[in-house]
Amino acid sequence: MAPTFKLQCHFILICLLALRGESRYLELREAVDHDPFPHLAGGASPKRELEGEPLYRRALRCVDMLSLQGQFTFTADRPQLHCATFFIAEPEEFITIHYDLVSIDCLRGDILQVFDGWILKGEKFPSSQDHPFPTTERYVDFCDSGLSRRSIRSSQNVAMIFFRVHEPGNGFTITVKTEPNLFPCNIISQTPNGRFTLVMPHQHRNCSFSIIYPVAIKISDLTLGHLNGLQLKKSSAGCGGIGDFVELLGGTGLDPSKMLLLADLCYPLSGPAQMKVGCDHTVLRMVSSGKHINRVTFEYRQLEPYELENPNGNSIQEFCLSTL
Repeated sequence: MAPTFKLQCHFILICLLALRGESRYLELREAVDHDPFPHLAGGASPKRELEGEPLYRRALRCVDMLSLQGQFTFTADRPQLHCATFFIAEPEEFITIHYDLVSIDCLRGDILQVFDGWILKGEKFPSSQDHPFPTTERYVDFCDSGLSRRSIRSSQNVAMIFFRVHEPGNGFTITVKTEPNLFPCNIISQTPNGRFTLVMPHQHRNCSFSIIYPVAIKISDLTLGHLNGLQLKKSSAGCGGIGDFVELLGGTGLDPSKMLLLADLCYPLSGPAQMKVGCDHTVLRMVSSGKHINRVTFEYRQLEPYELENPNGNSIQEFCLSTL
């Protein structure tokens, strides 16, 4: 992976850790001249808005990351030409971005775009294979739609905005809210440790659960192709020709479709399936034909430094370690 792209992925990792008050545990493996998220370092983010409490408000920086509801304002103090804000909610939530006030000059080349997911250097999450809409439909450009699309809702727990503002004093104000997602699909985890169950009820859809850490992952429960009490039989040819299966992927970029397949499962488990993945990015992906109710339960934890220092002794796959 290109150094610039990897550095951006590390910045996302810094944000996720800092949002949990754990930035002191992260050691950068590359020199960084400045921290684009200085407001996050060294402390936990404010609490999410509670019903009846005042709306949380603060200013946006050119490069920012948010995991809470509230009202956010960006005002350019000089030409700002390459700006983005990443939004991340809980796994079981959608994100809605509402334009309260917009003062930009589209004719001069200003932009304000919402992207349904995250994108870095052309790598997208969710990937084009997993998202329900084509890539072109995942962008909502204010300069094209104006306030006719005043509120935009994400399809998963992450979204972002791109913006460019030439004139000092111009900018925008947005309100960010979340709402429940009964069947979460395509998720980026805020935490390096956790447990989750993906359920896909009779929908022809692919769902990825992304963990931007090297992790040990254990699949404890798997139900695939269940219909009238029948289960799919284990196939000696692998899972490629079967419509319902689970993949474990590893890599160093953001896009699951560009990651390496580590394992696939398309049959009932006789016991927990476990694996340690030494990649910067680990994804559990469930592919569903829409004919059945599919379900997978798994837990994960971040690998300890000593495990990464001795990969062979700790049963860690080596294909990613050369890039760590």
